[in-house]
Amino acid sequence: MNNPQVLIILGSSSDLQVMEGAEKTLKEFGVSCEVRIASAHRTPHKAMKLASSAADNGTKVVIAAAGYAAHLAGSIAAHTTLPVIGVPLDASALNGFDSLLSTVQMPAGVPVATVTIGKSGAKNAAILAVQILAHSDDALTEKLKKYKEDMAKKVDDADSKLAR
Repeated sequence: MNNPQVLIILGSSSDLQVMEGAEKTLKEFGVSCEVRIASAHRTPHKAMKLASSAADNGTKVVIAAAGYAAHLAGSIAAHTTLPVIGVPLDASALNGFDSLLSTVQMPAGVPVATVTIGKSGAKNAAILAVQILAHSDDALTEKLKKYKEDMAKKVDDADSKLAR
């Protein structure tokens, strides 16, 4: 894809099912994205190339999702100045806790914004990417406001039904 605003990098094809939620959410906001697969351990040169060329390709935010040791987001962050959002995935016997620690525990100077494990994390990563992009896009800011209002309305509606 030419000039995606958000680049989603998966550590493995098995991560696609979880991360489809991020792609869907971005599309609902009208944010262009591209999904690629590159492993920090099995294809490190490819991951590095994706990270180092992302800004030149027009990308504004990178979302990196991986399970197990989950070094992908940190590896990507080491090779770009773009904001990187890490999504830890539940892929091991440790139910994603290992991935969470590997994603969130970054050394000073190499930040990775880390969201929750799994499908909720995928959606939150997309929302966070939209929030980052909205700083320079008033139309996107308005979409975010409406999104948050709609979420609040659903809660109020559920409360009203319960109170009956």
